[in-house]
Amino acid sequence: MVDPEKHRGNRGVVACYDSSIVFALIVALAVLVGAGAAQAQQSDKMPKQFDDVGLDDRLGNKLPLDLRFKNSDGETVKLGQYFGQDKPVYLTLVYHNCPMLCGLMLKRVTRTMKKMKWTPGDEYEAVTVSFNHRETPDIASRQKKKYLKALGKDNAATGWHFLTGSKENIGKLAGAVGFNFRWVPKKKQYAHPAALFFVSEDGLLTRYLKDWAAPPGDVRKALVEASNGTVGTVVDQALMYCFQYDPSSNSYVADAFNLMKAGGILTMIVLGAMLFYFWRRERRELDATTAAAEKDWSDELSEA
Repeated sequence: MVDPEKHRGNRGVVACYDSSIVFALIVALAVLVGAGAAQAQQSDKMPKQFDDVGLDDRLGNKLPLDLRFKNSDGETVKLGQYFGQDKPVYLTLVYHNCPMLCGLMLKRVTRTMKKMKWTPGDEYEAVTVSFNHRETPDIASRQKKKYLKALGKDNAATGWHFLTGSKENIGKLAGAVGFNFRWVPKKKQYAHPAALFFVSEDGLLTRYLKDWAAPPGDVRKALVEASNGTVGTVVDQALMYCFQYDPSSNSYVADAFNLMKAGGILTMIVLGAMLFYFWRRERRELDATTAAAEKDWSDELSEA
């Protein structure tokens, strides 16, 4: 015969055992969640080698144009000799032994310049400076030949300049445009940002695009902005009026207020042209009617 009291005791043991399992599962889940949160928090933090690496806003800053560098022919040149020619300057900072990012950026810069109708040396000057003081003019010369060949534009060699320099002068130029980088000894490479810089002919930093893969239209607008209207067509000037740089999207976007004003002016011009056209047509018809009436009157007088 089954003893009910004995079974009641077993049920109590089973219930206690089930509660222990549930409690253990809850504790394990809490530990896993805590570990995941800690790992996520750690992943949100940048590695130590990226401390102080990035871009600072230096818009309106004047570049130290008296800095001296070496060009791709090994000649000592002043940075300022690429300015003051009624042209904006398209500036890039790279290091040629970069394992990935700088090479990708220069390839994209070359592709963008190739798609543009403008040519370095004609409408603007392009200056690429290595921020690795260990790199030599020989490296710069090889890189210049490589990217000029990919660009495939006549006379671009006189307008795209590849420079190397001392640690001190590189640091001064990088500081002027807000380009913060650092050497990582363990990796034997630089931690650095990537951006495109646009400078006026007198050395003022007018715009930088954090998107180094910026489309040709944005690059052209930035060059027109840097030139203060000295390069580009009337259409370019109109586009600069209707488009403003938006830092949040890192691109040029339509300015609604200016578009409305431009639309209103265009509407007035069109209406004025239409009114002038109708006024001239009515005037010609009136002149024709008057001339016919005068002829008839003259004929009547002659017959009389």
